[in-house]
Amino acid sequence: MRAAHPSSPEVSARMSRQTNRDTSAERAVRQLLHASGYRYRIHYPVPGMRRRKIDIAFTRARLAILIDGCFWHGCPEHATSPRANAEWWRQKLDRNIARDQETNAQLLAEGWTVLRFWEHESPDAVARQVAEAVEREKASRRKRSTKGGGR
Repeated sequence: MRAAHPSSPEVSARMSRQTNRDTSAERAVRQLLHASGYRYRIHYPVPGMRRRKIDIAFTRARLAILIDGCFWHGCPEHATSPRANAEWWRQKLDRNIARDQETNAQLLAEGWTVLRFWEHESPDAVARQVAEAVEREKASRRKRSTKGGGR
C-alpha cells in the first residue's frame, strides 16, 4: 500500500513537472561527448532491472554514466531537506539513495563499469573523465584481443 503524498496540490503539480531525464547537465555532457566523436545510447535499460535506466551507456565498453541531481540523490555538498513533511521527504530521498546503490550493484554484477557524477560538476570535466574511461576500455579490449592468438 502506498503512502499518501503529503504535499499540497500546488507542490504536487510543481514536483510532477520536474525533469527526470534529459536534464541540462545530461544534455551538456552528451553534447560534448558527441562533438568529440563518441557515440553512445541514452536511457539504456539496466540489465536485469525493470524501470531503471542508464543516462549515457557505452554498450560495447560496458560503461554506465549516471548524472545525479543534487536534491534527489543526496549530494553531500548541495542536498537540502524540506522542512514541510520532513520525515516523508527524508524517507523518499533515502529510498532514492538506496535505489542508486542497488543499481550500481546490479551493473557491477553484470560486468559494467559505473561512473556517477553530480549535476553541479563541470560538463567539461565529466566529459573528459568519461572519454578517458572509454579510451581505457578500448585499449584494454585491443590488448585482450591480441593475446588471443592474433586472429
